[in-house]
Amino acid sequence: MERSRNRAREEDDDNESETDEQRYSVEDLNDSSKSWRNKHPFNLLSSQSSFNFRQSQSQSHGFIIRPDNRWYVAWSHFILIWAIYSSFFTPLEFAFFRGLPENLFLLDVAGQFTFFLDIWISFFVAYTDPHSYCLVYHRHLIALRYLKSRFLIDILGCLPWDVIYRSCGRKEVVRYMLWIRLSRAVRVTEFFEKLEKDTRINYLFTRIVKLFVVELYCTHTAACIFYYLATTLPPSEEGHTWIGSLQLGDYSYADFRHIDLWTRYITALYFAVVTMATVGYGEIHAVNTREMIFVMLYVSLDMILGAYLLGNMTALIVKGSKTERFRDKMAELIKYMNRNKLGKSIGKEIKGHVRLQYESSYSDASALQDLPLALRAKISNKLYEPYIKQVPLFNGCSDGFIKKIAIKVHEEFFLPGEVIVEEGTTGDQLYFLCDGKLEKVRNQEDEGSVPTIIPVNSSIGDISVVCRIPEARTVRASELSRLLRVDKQALVQVIEIHFADGRVIIDNLLHGREHHLRKKILESSMAVTIERCESELAMRLNCAANDGDLHRLRHLVEAGADPNKIDYHGQSPLHRAAAMGYEDIVQFLIQIDANINLRDNCGKTPLFEAIKNGHDGVASLLEEAGAALEVESPGICLCEAVARNELDFLARLLANGINPNSKNYNLQTPLHLAAAEGLFQVSVVLLQNGASVFATDRWGRTPLDEARVGGDHKLVQLLEDAKRTQVTEFSAAIR
Repeated sequence: MERSRNRAREEDDDNESETDEQRYSVEDLNDSSKSWRNKHPFNLLSSQSSFNFRQSQSQSHGFIIRPDNRWYVAWSHFILIWAIYSSFFTPLEFAFFRGLPENLFLLDVAGQFTFFLDIWISFFVAYTDPHSYCLVYHRHLIALRYLKSRFLIDILGCLPWDVIYRSCGRKEVVRYMLWIRLSRAVRVTEFFEKLEKDTRINYLFTRIVKLFVVELYCTHTAACIFYYLATTLPPSEEGHTWIGSLQLGDYSYADFRHIDLWTRYITALYFAVVTMATVGYGEIHAVNTREMIFVMLYVSLDMILGAYLLGNMTALIVKGSKTERFRDKMAELIKYMNRNKLGKSIGKEIKGHVRLQYESSYSDASALQDLPLALRAKISNKLYEPYIKQVPLFNGCSDGFIKKIAIKVHEEFFLPGEVIVEEGTTGDQLYFLCDGKLEKVRNQEDEGSVPTIIPVNSSIGDISVVCRIPEARTVRASELSRLLRVDKQALVQVIEIHFADGRVIIDNLLHGREHHLRKKILESSMAVTIERCESELAMRLNCAANDGDLHRLRHLVEAGADPNKIDYHGQSPLHRAAAMGYEDIVQFLIQIDANINLRDNCGKTPLFEAIKNGHDGVASLLEEAGAALEVESPGICLCEAVARNELDFLARLLANGINPNSKNYNLQTPLHLAAAEGLFQVSVVLLQNGASVFATDRWGRTPLDEARVGGDHKLVQLLEDAKRTQVTEFSAAIR
């Protein structure tokens, strides 16, 4: 057992030593892939993801070469040397040779054979899919991709144009096809881009070398073109060229074709350099019209090149380059990881995420900070609102809520294998999947278990954010994925404004959940916040209705307030408006379908409040809208009105259909109380509306008995007359 442990330690040490160099390097950044908006390049090596490595074993089709294979990397460096040679030799061949000598011809054949071999190898090199960011090992897809990209240019560059030129009768137009080989200079450019992002190499040195090579190549090409222009004239007119008319001291270039190649090239290069630097001394100058035109074009391009060189040098001095900022940040991270011995896997994830951030430029949102808030909101809505609308969590939410969420979200990208949410953690961030593929897994899964694929537009971490409970599963990216993130605090701030939409979100969360989760959702802090906001807004609505402020009431309703929300008394805004007699507010609430028959905690409806306070206009509006006067205990209500001697209120209640013979808890009718209190006018109103003098209470007493006890003879007489009248009417009804 101890021996096996030691062997495992030795293997780990070997693995660590093999990856020491990787720890300090920045992998190749591929500039060909595009994002979903065709805007940002995502340029990271597939080797940074162990997920891709697992795919490489399962998806391989025959003989396929991985881009990070060490033999292929060596081959790439070998091809780079030939690309440098070809890029510099092509202008030289075009200008100085019309038919290569034997030694150079054999070298050219060897170079073209090498590039032909590279074309064949390119059909077997796996590539990174620009959308899923997984390595593609399907041979047909690899071949199709290469055929659509650089194959035609590469194959044309490998043709023996020198042989074709001789076979076609030395037609000059054929020689122009040599310039196709300059496409190989792209490999040199890619090489310098890799060097710039390699933290092991001094960035200032790399940039200076690159700028020097650019300048050297431009002057080299210009020198070749200068010489070519001189050779295109007939021999009789060669004295009318810049080199044919050149006299340097006692040395004459009149018969320049017979001067050795090195002298001619150096002379042409000298002419190109002093012309580019615009410090010509006059000894070499354009002679004919074609040379003058080319010099003008060359100097114009040199001004642009000079500005480019100066701008780059300035950026180096002030450290304003984006690449240099990336290198500095990466260098600090590498030092931190090595000092704390974070390990290979964590180090790869950190470096991969930083590189993705650099390449995708999703942190460039800071560039928009100087724009006005309204303009930034428009940009966010344009970019993210279509995705937010598709999130099931926000189904049924208002457009205003969706727009505010779109402003609050932040865009993030995750590489294959990167974890978005860890099992057992409680997060404060909610994610929405826009593009890509995510999967749910358990940290300790049984063998053969299949991860759950999360569909596009789904929300991640919603239960954890709302209920503050740990995540049940780990969510990770299975391919390059773009997500939108919103912080819990920002979400709560929006919900506090649009709390009606917060209730919709809670309902969406409850849908299809288990009982224990439903209970936790309803008891969550977010649900409590929504209830508090609803109560506060209900109070504000009632205050606006009570104050008669129609403008404020309308604004609150448009902001999402429910006009049927009640306060702690159970009263709605319509109750308060009816009680205060505000006809315009009552009319507005009726128009927005407020509940006109809603009862408060005492069983009173808005129509009852209007009648009680004598607002006939409001009562008419409510009755026209279909309101019915429904009193929970009509007997008690009428008896209380009689006890308070509220004659008008009593008359309005009776006029709206309340039964005058309704009884209270002692089985007393309103007429009992009126007779006992000696209220003559109240008794008259009750009798006129059909009150019975024969009604008895729980002690068997009638209103007439109560009047006799009170000793009001006038009232007794009124009730006796009413008794005779009711007896007569009853007898007539029987007959």
